[in-house]
Amino acid sequence: MEGYAFGKTSGAICYQQPRISGTADTAPSTGGKKKLFSEVLCGKSEARHKLTVKPRHKQSTEEIKRLLKSKIDLVNMKIGIRTFESLKNGNIVVEADSKEDIKTLNSQIRDICGDELEINVQKRRNPRLIMYNVPDVMANENAEDMLALNPDLKLQKGDIQTTFICKTKRNTGNLVLEVNAQPRRQMVQNKLKLEWMICSIDNYVSVNRRFKRSRYNHRHTECKSEETCPLCAGRHKLKECTPSRAE
Repeated sequence: MEGYAFGKTSGAICYQQPRISGTADTAPSTGGKKKLFSEVLCGKSEARHKLTVKPRHKQSTEEIKRLLKSKIDLVNMKIGIRTFESLKNGNIVVEADSKEDIKTLNSQIRDICGDELEINVQKRRNPRLIMYNVPDVMANENAEDMLALNPDLKLQKGDIQTTFICKTKRNTGNLVLEVNAQPRRQMVQNKLKLEWMICSIDNYVSVNRRFKRSRYNHRHTECKSEETCPLCAGRHKLKECTPSRAE
C-alpha cells in the first residue's frame, strides 16, 4: 500500500508521506533566523486610537455621555467616532480613526469639560523582555550602559527602560525591561554580553490572577465578588474545603 510501511521490530503499521518527485525531504531553509510570533501571524493588526473619560464627581455614564454630546461638536471638528461606550468601572471609552483625531478631541474635552471630567489617552506599552542571570553589579540605573557592550543592537537613548530586578531561589537576578520594537527583534535572536557573562533573554509575560475567585486580569483591590473555592467552586476558602471522594 502506497504511503504505509510495516515496522521492522514491532510489526506496527505506520504512515509515511508519499515522496513527490523533484522536492527535497527537508523543509526549505529560512536562513537560520528565528521568526517572531507576531511575524508568523497574518499581517499587522490595525492600530487603535482611544481615550478614556473618567468623572471627577459622582456622575453616571449616561450623564457623562450627555455632557460630551452637548458640549463637544464633532461635526465642526470633522472627527469621526468609531466607539463611544460605557465601561463597567464607570468610565467612557472613545475611539477615533487617527492619532491626530484623538489628540484634537483630548485637548477639546480638557478645555471645555476639564473641571468635570478627567481624560486619559491610551498608549501602547512597549514589549517586555526578561534577561536571565544578570551580574550582581547590574541595577536599574546602569542597565542601559551595560547593554551598550553589545554594539550590534545599535541602541539609542530611551530605547530601553528597566522595570525591576527579581531575585531567584539560587540567588541570581533576572532583569525585566521594556524595549522598543526594533531592538527587541535583535535582542530575542541573540544572547547578550554583560561584563564576563553571556545572558539569555526571552519574552516576559505576567498574568494576574486573583486568589479570591481564581479569576484573571484584575487585582484584589478591584475584586467585589464573594470568595470562591478553586477546588469545588463553593462559597468558602480553600483551607475550609472538605470534598468527599464521590464529589
